Amino acid sequence: MSETPEHVLRNRAEWDQWAADYAAAGLHGWAVAEPSWGVWSVPEEQAGVLPPVLAGVDSLELGCGTGYVSAWLARRGARPVGLDNSAAQLATASALQDRFGLRFPLIHASAEQVPCADATFDLVISEYGASNWCDPYAWIPEAARLLRPGGQLIFLANSVLLMLTVPDGDEVPAGDRLLRPYFGMHRFEWPEDDSVEFHIGHGDMIRLLRRCGFEVEDLIELRPAPDATTQHPLASLEWARQWPCEEVWKARKTP
Repeated sequence: MSETPEHVLRNRAEWDQWAADYAAAGLHGWAVAEPSWGVWSVPEEQAGVLPPVLAGVDSLELGCGTGYVSAWLARRGARPVGLDNSAAQLATASALQDRFGLRFPLIHASAEQVPCADATFDLVISEYGASNWCDPYAWIPEAARLLRPGGQLIFLANSVLLMLTVPDGDEVPAGDRLLRPYFGMHRFEWPEDDSVEFHIGHGDMIRLLRRCGFEVEDLIELRPAPDATTQHPLASLEWARQWPCEEVWKARKTP
């Protein structure tokens, strides 16, 4: 096994510190009857993120955090596995499994180096997990390795447009000016903490997915409802109603 990259260790330390702040949101995610997505909680009925049939599907959530997405999958008949870089996040997930009486395997590892065999899963999914906090040039090839032929990759992350317009300051929402270059975007670091994020342009993402043996099926740009609220001030509601602040990629591994 190769040496753990420094950004993986930095993000592990940060998320171990942040885990307690996400416990309440995790509890809410486990308790809701229907899935909703992203910081604006766009309902699944509107967003259409999940496959229509999940019964018997072997799924892997990369960056599962508190595990609520995998819980949604399990209730729809999937056989989920949750993986996260943070032991503290997984401790919350395990406690919520006990609370709701719904258990599935949890793995402490980076999504860039997954300790699972090739062609083990039918679905790999990530909502603000690997899709934000891992290098796409490492985790997307891992997802391709882990998927069976015909398997699906689904991931939600901050939109490219948001990453070009959100300021560096702590909790300062996106504005209507481009603040950084599009070409070459990849690694993002912020002055208020030691975390590292990764975001690449749409052309680079399409080429990466195709190089890893995927066919791009959809790019869903989430739009919140007129009365939506959020606890994450990435953008105002007015901004997010005009421009997408989150996007969902769907791709399928070619047979």
